[in-house]
Amino acid sequence: MEKRLSEALGEQAWRESGLGAPTDVEELQRTITRLGQQTVDLRASLEEREAELEAAREANRQLTRALNKRE
Repeated sequence: MEKRLSEALGEQAWRESGLGAPTDVEELQRTITRLGQQTVDLRASLEEREAELEAAREANRQLTRALNKRE
C-alpha cells in the first residue's frame, strides 16, 4: 500500500509540476504519430499502385497499336 501511495503521489507531483504531459495528451500524441506513419505508408502504397496502373495502361496502348497495325 505504501508503494502504491508513493507512486500515486509521485505521479501527481509530476503532472502538477508541468514536467510531464497529462496521460490523455501523451496518448493523443502517440495516436497522431501512429496515424502520421499510417498516412506515409498509405501514400507510398498509392504511389506504387499508380505506377503499376500506368505501366498496365502503357502495355494496353502498345498492344492496341500492335493489333491496329495488323488490320
